[in-house]
Amino acid sequence: MGAFVLLLKDYEDESVVIYRFGPEEEIMGKIELNKVTRMFSELEPINNPNHSNRFYFDRAAQRLARCLVKESGVFPEIITFES
Repeated sequence: MGAFVLLLKDYEDESVVIYRFGPEEEIMGKIELNKVTRMFSELEPINNPNHSNRFYFDRAAQRLARCLVKESGVFPEIITFES
C-alpha cells in the first residue's frame, strides 16, 4: 500500500516553518519544524477518525527533515511525501 501526504506551507521565518499536512486539503493538521533545534511539534492533529494522525505526522516530519538536511533548508510552498 502506498502513502501520500500533502504539505502546504502556512508560515516561515528564520527559526520555524509551519505546514498543514494530510491526505487531502479538506483533511489536514498542522506541523511545526523549529529550524534551530530541529524539533517537530504537532500544532493541530488531523481531525478525522478515518485517518491515522500519527501516520501522516510521521511522514510529514520525514519530508520536512529532508528539506532541512538534503535540500539545504529550502521549504517550498507545496510539497508531497509519496511512497
